[in-house]
Amino acid sequence: MPYSPLLVKPMREELTSARVQELLSAADVDAFMSAKSGTAMLVVNSVCGCAAGMARPGIRMALAHSRRPDRVASVFAGQDLEATARARGHIPDIPPSSPSIAFWKDGELVFFLPRHRIEGRDANAVARELAAVFDEHCGAPAAAPGATAVGADAGVAAAPAAAPAASVR
Repeated sequence: MPYSPLLVKPMREELTSARVQELLSAADVDAFMSAKSGTAMLVVNSVCGCAAGMARPGIRMALAHSRRPDRVASVFAGQDLEATARARGHIPDIPPSSPSIAFWKDGELVFFLPRHRIEGRDANAVARELAAVFDEHCGAPAAAPGATAVGADAGVAAAPAAAPAASVR
C-alpha cells in the first residue's frame, strides 16, 4: 500500500522547489527516458532519514552548482509504485535502492549513487560528489543568477572531503 500523499507532500516539494520534475506514472518515466541526447539525472526519492538528511539537501545544493544536468526528475518509492518500478527498469543490473541517484549521458548510465553510499555521509558530501559528476559530464556552466559552486575547486564550507565520483563503467 502506498504512503499517504499528505505524508510525502513536503518530501516531494523539497525537490520540486529545486526544479526537479516529478514522474508520477510509467508513461512519465518512459517520456523522460526517451530523450537520449544530453544529460539526465533521476532521483529515487524516499521517506527514510538518509533521504531527508543527506540525499534531498545534497541534491538541492548540487543543483545550485554552475553545471547541472539537462533534465532532472524524480520518482517516489513507496508512493509512485508504477513509476518507481519503471524507473528501476532503466537501471539494469543494479539492485533497487532508495534513495538513490542515477545519471545518464547520451542515454548511457554513467553514475549511480545507491543508499549505502548516501548513509553515513552529510549533505555537503553528497552535493560535492554530484557536482563532480556534473563537472565531468555536463556542458559548459550556465550563467544562472544566484548559483553557487559546490565543486572541488569551490569546496563546501566545513565538510569533509568526498570520495571520488563513482563510475558505472
